[in-house]
Amino acid sequence: MNRFYIITNRDKDPDLQVTGKIRDFLESRGKSCMLSVEGLMPDNTDCALVLGGDGTLLQAARTMRGNEVPLLGVNLGTLGYLAELDVHMALEGLSELLERGPAGIEERMMLAGTVYHEGKPVCEDLALNDIVVGRKSGFKIVRFHVYVDGEFLSAYAADGMIVATPTGSTAYNLSAGGPIVEPTASLLVMTPVAPHGMLNRSIVFSDRSRIKIELQSPSGRPETEALVGFDSDSQFPLCPGDYIEIRKAELTTKILKLSHIGFLETLRHKMSDE
Repeated sequence: MNRFYIITNRDKDPDLQVTGKIRDFLESRGKSCMLSVEGLMPDNTDCALVLGGDGTLLQAARTMRGNEVPLLGVNLGTLGYLAELDVHMALEGLSELLERGPAGIEERMMLAGTVYHEGKPVCEDLALNDIVVGRKSGFKIVRFHVYVDGEFLSAYAADGMIVATPTGSTAYNLSAGGPIVEPTASLLVMTPVAPHGMLNRSIVFSDRSRIKIELQSPSGRPETEALVGFDSDSQFPLCPGDYIEIRKAELTTKILKLSHIGFLETLRHKMSDE
């Protein structure tokens, strides 16, 4: 790999000190390196280094949609499931990458969600982790109907509903009691958040499934509103009668791996850190 592009979370590296050290290191090895603050990523980039946390990498995956460049995360925070490198080991890991090449590149599935208002599409976006339908504010329960492949599944009353990828299974889905899924699998996990009812478990669907979540308006509360969130980044409001259709996206995200450490060992390490 010879051409690198660095995407930095300026909140975690405000003076670009870490970014500068990484750039100097790469250029001292004869590699070309461009920062996101300097312009758009060149077409011939071999690897995008993402400095920040999981949120920064998720945002990079969405903004770089359709790009074949693999992402390598450098964690500047306390805990990251997606970042391959800790900031204290960044130069050592990059040195290994330059000498031996990557151990592999994992292809992660993404979700595509389309929001409909009065039967017409008004918003469409992608997510690497999850798409969440939740209450807009306050303590009001969200009520919605869920359909899978056109068939009615159930009516839910809950704080929200998560539809996660395997990559996102260790994020909000896990906090809500959902299952952990091997990240390179291809399936959809639907998990209700604090549900009021008997159907309070996660359901795992085939990656061919299409999930429709329709916001309902309880009697006497026509003002009920909710929000659809894509990777906890972009949000879009839902009014009663609006719905979102969620499916596996055609695009994927490529995650560069530096070691042959498997999913179970990584999971064991991350869980012990918590």
